[in-house]
Amino acid sequence: MVIHAYSEDYLNNAQSTLGHAVDFAVMSLDIDPDRFGEALMVSTASKQFAEGNPKYISGINGCELARIVLTETQTPYKDVEDKMYLDKSPEYWAGWALAFYQWYTSRSFTEILTAIPLSKIIDMYTTYHEMDLEHFLTRMNDLIKESYPSTKLKMERINNGFSQSELSEASGVALRQIQLFEQRQRNINNASAATLLRLSRALHCKMEDLIEPDQFDV
Repeated sequence: MVIHAYSEDYLNNAQSTLGHAVDFAVMSLDIDPDRFGEALMVSTASKQFAEGNPKYISGINGCELARIVLTETQTPYKDVEDKMYLDKSPEYWAGWALAFYQWYTSRSFTEILTAIPLSKIIDMYTTYHEMDLEHFLTRMNDLIKESYPSTKLKMERINNGFSQSELSEASGVALRQIQLFEQRQRNINNASAATLLRLSRALHCKMEDLIEPDQFDV
């Protein structure tokens, strides 16, 4: 089971908007890619974008989004006129692909860009821009797992101060099942909605916060 960040109806607009935002910030405003990535991690606008707020993913253009993100995070820049080119740069591709990955996995920009800096995603352009996004998604998932070896369930459990036994008692989910989920010997994405609901209630999180990114499925 894959739960996306928002409706697929908005995805193309979101990809275009973030692509132009990254391109404009880096190429026109001369912001270091990783500095802009850091701004994306903490700005209110990018959090609204990640949740699928139409105002941010389709109601403004990428240049406007870049300015809002930089202003909110007090990142200094010298403004110029809007520039959105027909020829797509590696920077545009990085924002476009990042928007897809964030939508597909429902991960926050903070979680993604902490593990994989924006400059590294830009560097992936040469290898991946002519491939299906399936290949980009797979590589991003591999990099995420290298940076976050623990499952989302384990991280939520630790953040709540539970042992596995305590989580089992609080949720009513069998201890062995929790262990298998955390060891990735059983895919939590295939768990029943009832199991996910019991775990999420015990951990005071949303069900989708426990879902692991799967491989891309057409």
